[in-house]
Amino acid sequence: MAIAKAERLMNLALCLLGTRRPLSKRELRESIEAYLEAGSDDSFNRMFERDKDDLRELGLVIETVESLDGEIGYLARRDSNRLPPITLDAEEAAALGLAAKVWQQARLAGAASGALQKLRAAGLPEDVDPYEAHGALEPRIPVHEAAFEPLMLACRDRRPVVFDYRKANAAQPEPRHVEPWALECWRGHWYLAGWDRDRGAERVFRLSRITGRVRSRGGRYTVPVPDVVTVRETVASWAGETADRSARIRLRSNAGYPLRAKATAVRELGDGWDELEIPYGHGLDAWLVEFGPDVVVLEPAELRADVVDRLRAVAKD
Repeated sequence: MAIAKAERLMNLALCLLGTRRPLSKRELRESIEAYLEAGSDDSFNRMFERDKDDLRELGLVIETVESLDGEIGYLARRDSNRLPPITLDAEEAAALGLAAKVWQQARLAGAASGALQKLRAAGLPEDVDPYEAHGALEPRIPVHEAAFEPLMLACRDRRPVVFDYRKANAAQPEPRHVEPWALECWRGHWYLAGWDRDRGAERVFRLSRITGRVRSRGGRYTVPVPDVVTVRETVASWAGETADRSARIRLRSNAGYPLRAKATAVRELGDGWDELEIPYGHGLDAWLVEFGPDVVVLEPAELRADVVDRLRAVAKD
């Protein structure tokens, strides 16, 4: 079946590229054997429209021309479907291959692979393999959140969205009306930066806390998109990465390795517990809650109170 469709698409592309005048549906049906075998006009029309859309998706520019007598014709002009010479050196090709590998676990894998195939067809040097391994370590960007793709498209198309978002200390999710700006992966988690219309301010949202479906909304953005969207810096400040204070916590032995990596001092207490000093900044309470009973905050008192409040909110759910 796949071979038959590929052959049909190839024949249609050759017909559209080889003609000097627009060809009608009738002429195309008479020229391509697979179309002649279509059982009915409706079956042919559906097949032709799908094939035409597939060729356009592959990058073929197909023009629709109406003749003087009102008949619709189709053609693909060679000058509209000819790419300029593409010259890539080994380093540039390696960079493209590396970018494609990064997205192998995401929904963009097909698009990345297709883009490299088009570059190969357009003149990518045959002696350069963009998929060749160029080091012992290969990057991966895992994308497991269902919200990633609709938000990526919304950022690209500048479309406002609505989604239900559950904060770390909230028992129930709340609707958020957002003008999405940019997505960024930081420490294995995806974040969205945008303008929160309900709060009238810039906000950063962690995709794993978005519940339900992301819905698009009509209309234009109400605020300009910044030239530089600092998602990473914002999240880092919330997580205490830029903190100038310290917190003291008890941590169960053989647990909380991310906390241990951040610790400026570690002291064994015995009985399966250690004492750590870690940087303290905005949002540290939300992070500590994720470690559950393995963490006890010793000081400062306000951090301990914030963690207790968050745990109580979760317990009520």
